[in-house]
Amino acid sequence: MSLDVRSEADVVILSPKGMLLGGQETDDLREKITELDVQGNRKLLINLAKVSFMSSMGLAAMFLAHAKYAKRGAVVKLCSADKRIRHIFVLVRLSLVFGDNLCDTEEEALASFRELPATAGSP
Repeated sequence: MSLDVRSEADVVILSPKGMLLGGQETDDLREKITELDVQGNRKLLINLAKVSFMSSMGLAAMFLAHAKYAKRGAVVKLCSADKRIRHIFVLVRLSLVFGDNLCDTEEEALASFRELPATAGSP
């Protein structure tokens, strides 16, 4: 698996590729999320368009990202998950945790970051 990292305005976009099964690929994603959190990143978007499968370890990485960011008033959004991955999110109730922060497309997610109140996701 590889992990693409890019920024659009003040949003960091992580795009993992392949399967998040709990091995090195999941460790790489978790390490990058932790690095961004420590650096004080306020707006993180994880684009799941190229993730073909996600185990419980991958789901845990998504929840950990949400928990770390929410603790300091920052925001994590997910986008572009295929139907199978969205179904898993519903089954384990992560769809309730992410709520409106689970977006259909990257464009929708980026637009929703722009609509946040001035205090949400900003220093």
